[in-house]
Amino acid sequence: GLASRPGCVPSPSGLAPCVCIQCGDVVMLFHSDCPPLGLETLKIDDFQLHASTIKRYGLGAHRGRLNIQAGLFEDDFYDGAWCAGRNDPLQWFEVDARRLTMFTGIITQGRNSLWSSDWVTSYKVRVSNDSHTWVTIRNRSQDMVFPGNIEKEIPVLNRLPTPVVGRYIRVNPRSWYPGGGICMRVEVLGCPLPDPNNYYHRRNEITTTDNLDFKHHSYKEMRQLMKVVNEMCPNFTRIYNIGKSHNGLKLYAIEISDNPGEHELGEPEFRYTAGSHGNEVLGRELLLLLMQFMCQEYLSGNPRIRHLVDETRIHLVPSVNPDGYEKVFEVGSELGGWSLGRWSQDGLDIHHNFPDLNSILWEAEVRKWVPRKVFNHHVPIPEWYYSRNETVIAVETRVLITWMEKIPFVLGGNLQGGELVVTFPYDKARSQSRIQDSSSTPDDHVFRWLAFSYASTHRLMTDASRRVCHTEDFAKEDGTINGASWHTAAGSMNDFSYLHTNCFELSMYVGCDKFPHESELPEEWENNRESLLVFMEQVHRGIKGVVRDLQGRGIANAIISVEGINHDIRTAADGDYWRLLNPGEYKVTASAEGYNPTSKVCEVGYEIGATRCDFAISRTNLSRIKEIMEKFGKRPIRAPLRPLPQRSPQRQYSVFCNLPTHSPS
Repeated sequence: GLASRPGCVPSPSGLAPCVCIQCGDVVMLFHSDCPPLGLETLKIDDFQLHASTIKRYGLGAHRGRLNIQAGLFEDDFYDGAWCAGRNDPLQWFEVDARRLTMFTGIITQGRNSLWSSDWVTSYKVRVSNDSHTWVTIRNRSQDMVFPGNIEKEIPVLNRLPTPVVGRYIRVNPRSWYPGGGICMRVEVLGCPLPDPNNYYHRRNEITTTDNLDFKHHSYKEMRQLMKVVNEMCPNFTRIYNIGKSHNGLKLYAIEISDNPGEHELGEPEFRYTAGSHGNEVLGRELLLLLMQFMCQEYLSGNPRIRHLVDETRIHLVPSVNPDGYEKVFEVGSELGGWSLGRWSQDGLDIHHNFPDLNSILWEAEVRKWVPRKVFNHHVPIPEWYYSRNETVIAVETRVLITWMEKIPFVLGGNLQGGELVVTFPYDKARSQSRIQDSSSTPDDHVFRWLAFSYASTHRLMTDASRRVCHTEDFAKEDGTINGASWHTAAGSMNDFSYLHTNCFELSMYVGCDKFPHESELPEEWENNRESLLVFMEQVHRGIKGVVRDLQGRGIANAIISVEGINHDIRTAADGDYWRLLNPGEYKVTASAEGYNPTSKVCEVGYEIGATRCDFAISRTNLSRIKEIMEKFGKRPIRAPLRPLPQRSPQRQYSVFCNLPTHSPS
């Protein structure tokens, strides 16, 4: 008889009691643990959120989303919560699910603010089918009052004693922090009931056909999944670790290449890393999905994946900060807040824990030391960085630096969370007095293209109609931004990679929700899959080649300079190099200590595939003389004397005196 009861429709899995809000009976409905409706992930749009009153527009109902962040300078447009216009028990915050939903719980936070302390300490919950008649959640004979927050940032989950079916749900604050007011950020847990005629559901539904493991993985499960991928594709994958975390957990990497374990001459090296902030979980799961996808597609004969694997050495490190991840994984999705697990075990931000090489280079430029005393590339790490106490440099940072120096990476991306944007260097502004100031590299045009290649192929980043995650509308900037223009930070992985190695590194912020519910993973995979592949393919854009001597031997550490771009790169151990460039003609010079520089014009086309540009350079006379002198210990060279041919006395006289050979008269 459930079908005849208004407001009570069975859900497909799991068994639990449910209150029919129109008839008041307790019935049994099938359900599993219900996921968030999507206030944080923006699946619930602004028009579905309503409130009794608002303090001002920037504190309206549309800002009442779990984990939403206020702007650095709080203003009328982007503040950190819904705040009621009055502080009294008549206020409410409402969510319209737009379809019958089995509500199972509420998660709340206070207001995100540097200056204010506002949160709700208790509340009631009401449900309706028509937004006119409301039923209050009761505990037996009394209206149930749920405990709220005790501070403004830590999320608090309250599960309903019995799941309730309805379309609308209201949170009705009953008490609040005495020193503040009624302000809330909310997420609602609920299972939408089957309704094939629901227009809103059909319009927003995203499905995937990829047969992948869509779940959140513990450290042990991550290791096991990587092992399964390796066993499934042993001929072109290899698992290794780049070091250990503060707590001794190994930082695992998987290599995907047609010859795993070795650098092939002329084949570029690419890397993706994720999880430097342990609570930004989506990037970690995307890389685990990516390695499964590439393994399956290679085996099935996908020509695009086969070409990528055969022509590129790919490295994926899904969890740079496993210590932080374990903390947030323990509490689960939605309950970690904005920062639990973000930092390393010793409290450091790994992504911004690298040496500040920007200041060293910029000071050298001011003093006119570049390139006479300081190179415009491969800036060395200062001695004081390693002499610091270990509490200042994260163990994971040291591990990453060693890895980055060991392998000649060409292009890299680190996956972050909490926004939808791609950032590119520099991340540090030249002006110390400004917190937001554009700071471009000599390769700014290349970085902008690389960033756009990811953002433009993402399903949402460049969608001008999408709602902003927090305060910035990055879609207006094509989903990309210079790091320092967003917020300046010294010692970023991106800046360090560019200035200390050959690798161009960018940050991809892949979702508004740092730790989405696992039910969201298939859609997030669809959002990012094409972008992940397209960005990898950009490693084959520009020029590549080998620098050799006249005997055909590769020259390591040779400098490749491009006229008009004040940033050079260097050759790898075998003399091969890769230089990322946009389409055009470039005058390129190869030089090395002890060799004569050689230049040629290299043309980069619009199609993917680096232009071959090899160099053969000759030794300088001075270097050859030095080599000979070093060979003989800087002693005079004693060449063996060859005997002169025997000559007649008259002939010898002629030769040495240049006089006539006839006898004197």
